[in-house]
Amino acid sequence: MSSSIDTDKSELFRLLKTQAFSTGKFILSSGKESNFYLDARLVTLSAPGAYLTGRIMLSMINGEAVDAIGGPTLGADPMVGAIASLSYQEGRPINTFIIRKQPKAHGKQQQLEGPMLKEGACVVIIDDVATTGKAFVESIEVLQKMNIKIKKAICVIDRGEGAREALAKYNVPMQSIFSIAEFLK
Repeated sequence: MSSSIDTDKSELFRLLKTQAFSTGKFILSSGKESNFYLDARLVTLSAPGAYLTGRIMLSMINGEAVDAIGGPTLGADPMVGAIASLSYQEGRPINTFIIRKQPKAHGKQQQLEGPMLKEGACVVIIDDVATTGKAFVESIEVLQKMNIKIKKAICVIDRGEGAREALAKYNVPMQSIFSIAEFLK
């Protein structure tokens, strides 16, 4: 990892720790109760957070043959915009996509939004926070029905509560920029 990416990671961590990390009693989307919460969108929807997340995620797929990068709405939404813009600016444009929770009820009734992915395309899926991996698994299932290959999954923060293991059942390795342990120090 280059020193500029190390600097980006340090700055992103600082933003997440100071703006998105809270302690208290919270119910997670998995239904589990937690004593802390990371609302990563408070950072990924900010200009510096989107920029830093996009740069770091692009570095995590550098040199890999990938047709597109995307993930489940709402976690992936701000990141895919940043990634598309930065990849174009860096001269290595990559298409992005968003997976809806349900297919649209009107128009083309699509569940996958973005430039059309061809059968056999190779993608990376992304999300902000991974807990049990439910959103990632739902994304994998949508993409597999379309005969799209998922090379790996990347999240900003891995809460370490089963996401990695859930994705392994689909032969999709998961990487994270940060682990929750780093925020609990």
